[in-house]
Amino acid sequence: MTKDSELTVDLRGRRIETLKDFWDAVAEPCGLPEWFGRNPDAWSDTIHTRGISDVIDSYDVLVVHVDQRGLFEGGRRDGEVLAGIFDGEQNRLVVHSLS
Repeated sequence: MTKDSELTVDLRGRRIETLKDFWDAVAEPCGLPEWFGRNPDAWSDTIHTRGISDVIDSYDVLVVHVDQRGLFEGGRRDGEVLAGIFDGEQNRLVVHSLS
């Protein structure tokens, strides 16, 4: 049995207050092209449909780690929309509590 290849993007410790902060944080490690749309629909296409980022496409699974603050502290619409794009299987968002 072969293990799925996994791209892990660890953003813990990085201040992410807005969607722009998130796009800035994932652009390089995820190999997002300059023309990437920087919106939830473009992110959904990138991680589900594939064909946009050669980096993401070369892995079976994408895991993004973030702190539970700012955009991901809960109750923030943009954060909830973004989190909802991750399917929990092929694409996982792991929100770490700050305790």
